[in-house]
Amino acid sequence: MEEQKKSRSKEISEKYIAFLDRHIDDVISARTTDLMELNKIASEIAISHKHLIDIIQREFGNHPGYFYDFKIIEKTKEILLKADISIAAIARTFTYDPSNFSKFFKSRTGQTPGNFRKQYKD
Repeated sequence: MEEQKKSRSKEISEKYIAFLDRHIDDVISARTTDLMELNKIASEIAISHKHLIDIIQREFGNHPGYFYDFKIIEKTKEILLKADISIAAIARTFTYDPSNFSKFFKSRTGQTPGNFRKQYKD
């Protein structure tokens, strides 16, 4: 029974991470215009919001929102380095106000999107 519970937790964790990847790709490609709230994501993978939080924290040691933010930051870094799109346009893609997006990015990376681009772009 304990092994089955661990297996189910792993399955839910994998579904969550895969869903985030698909959802963020959908936002970037404009197949959807809004980032989903965690409770909606939980519903999409057929579990309760609380259960999602409990499982992700148990499996990975962090709140599900941490991984959501991480995926957004990783995708933003890719875009900053590969595309000549303004930071404001990238922010709007992720449904952020540009100034709030810069604060969000800096709080998670230690630098603004502009400084990141200058430092790492070819």
